[in-house]
Amino acid sequence: MADLSEVGQHFLMGLRPTTSLHKDDKHMLATLKPLGIVLFRDNFLQDAPYDEWFPAYQSLLNEVAAALGRDDFVVSIDHEGGRVCRPPEPVTQYDYARNWVDKAENVGVAVGRELASMGINLNFAPVLDIDSNPDNPVIGPRAFGTTPEDVVKAGLTFARAMEGEGVVACAKHYPGHGDTAQDSHYELPVVNTLAGERNIRELVPFKAAIEAGMQMIMTSHVMIPDIDPDFPATLSSRIVREELRGRFGYDGVVISDDTGMRAMDSYFKDPSVAADFFASGHDILMICSYWADTDRALGLAEHLIKAKKSASYAQGILAPSEQRLARFRETLPKNTPKHMPPEFWAAHKEVAPLFAGERAVIVR
Repeated sequence: MADLSEVGQHFLMGLRPTTSLHKDDKHMLATLKPLGIVLFRDNFLQDAPYDEWFPAYQSLLNEVAAALGRDDFVVSIDHEGGRVCRPPEPVTQYDYARNWVDKAENVGVAVGRELASMGINLNFAPVLDIDSNPDNPVIGPRAFGTTPEDVVKAGLTFARAMEGEGVVACAKHYPGHGDTAQDSHYELPVVNTLAGERNIRELVPFKAAIEAGMQMIMTSHVMIPDIDPDFPATLSSRIVREELRGRFGYDGVVISDDTGMRAMDSYFKDPSVAADFFASGHDILMICSYWADTDRALGLAEHLIKAKKSASYAQGILAPSEQRLARFRETLPKNTPKHMPPEFWAAHKEVAPLFAGERAVIVR
């Protein structure tokens, strides 16, 4: 059997819903040696006090490090505000981004400090989508506003502040998930926005993020027939390689949204799709256990190694991606989990409005 760790850095894995490392996750991490992990709500002891859940969480990270055989790995999470908040109290659950646009810098600092204290070094935020469709079931107030100007100003302010505290930001969901009427967690949305309108609306925040030097962009599971009638953005060379990398000159890391989501059901069950996925211009394939068996990644990795045997694929597709990942890993913060005093958490709760609803089990 091939050494799957040869391509492991191209994968980011969501753990099974356990607070200690599941035996299958241990096997997967030890075999694939992925770039790192994605944390979800059920990886924390949700109903336990801080003094109880934090040591259990530290133990989970130690188990991950032991399985990977290294302590320099990505610890990532979705922490936007509103329903998209995974850890329990006392971690601050701010309201949706729409409700603290005027406090984006202060929230970015607070979020960065809190996540860094948990050893997290990558946050899948900010959302740079524009809330342009009132029928959108998944974006709405997660967006910073209804205009490109509002999204750029608050979104990039938040990102800079958070990164200043040692947590890498990830702009999402390229090429724009705001003008959809479907939720990609459950089905594949179709964006009928024409090219000219996209240029003056959906694409503006992402171009601003590129100009600002943002290190990572997440793509979305959406179809844009006006650009590519055959493939969703997750597999589209026209959208990622030609537009994002070619037209806009983006040379940072491009990661997929969770490829286990229902929108991708008809695309990722065949592991041979791995070669097409990376050929489209992506660097990292994300797969999380909520939607799919993460062992699927092992088959995808096997097919990627097969593709790598072609000199043209290895040199033209994977070599540039490996260079981008090497740069990313060189600058990746290494945050050590640290138990923080009550006053640390109390101060952050005064920064911006808090969310009063239920936390989401998923949503990315």
